[in-house]
Amino acid sequence: MSLQGKIAVVTGGANGIGHAAALRLARDGADIALLDRDEAGLRQTAADVRALGRRAQTYAIDCTSEPAVREAFAGIDREFGRVDILFNNVGQGARENTHEFLEADLASIDFLFAVNLKTCVLCSQQVVAQMRERRSGKIINVTSEAAVNGVLRNWDYAAIKAGVIGFTRALAREMAPFQVNVNVIGPGATRTRAIEQAPKDLMDKVIAGIPMQRIAEPEEIASVVSFFAGDASNYVTGQTLLVNGGNWML
Repeated sequence: MSLQGKIAVVTGGANGIGHAAALRLARDGADIALLDRDEAGLRQTAADVRALGRRAQTYAIDCTSEPAVREAFAGIDREFGRVDILFNNVGQGARENTHEFLEADLASIDFLFAVNLKTCVLCSQQVVAQMRERRSGKIINVTSEAAVNGVLRNWDYAAIKAGVIGFTRALAREMAPFQVNVNVIGPGATRTRAIEQAPKDLMDKVIAGIPMQRIAEPEEIASVVSFFAGDASNYVTGQTLLVNGGNWML
């Protein structure tokens, strides 16, 4: 798939799915702007992108901060001139703080909202005006299969990731007349740092419940990002695509 000459922004680009997506989009021909708090990870991803012959710039910021996001996108505009593709990948679960509903932790809810949904809103706000004006652009958000099947003791994460789906659909409807596509990917268990640190007995149980009997590789999620970023998805908008080995089927 050719993205030659396109400019892509990848949030959460320091590792895992973000790293894999940045490399896939670079192989497809895009130049990459990378946002994350992990400076060392950003440098590594940028080096890997440049090794593929594409330009890369890093912006070490907290994507939950509106001033920081505004400043980063101003820098992207100066460096690249525009944004064609926005992959809102930054996010985090709360595996270390799971709890039943009656034990609700408002601080945890605020954190999960900020990192999983607010970041999508803040970054999308920085690109929609230019995409509308050009009548082209791709915004790709990240939800979770938890948004559709519920997760025991993770009700707050499930609710907020469902909010990402709602945000995606509403923005897609608003942007459709301007030929701007907004879609959302719902990864299942994927080989990221969080998964690699999970107890083996827990992961054995997770894998046993997946029809394909394995977890996803980050590159498999990146392939779907590539589809949503390219011309093949020009008539696809407002859609949720679960990438979970059949663990939950819509």
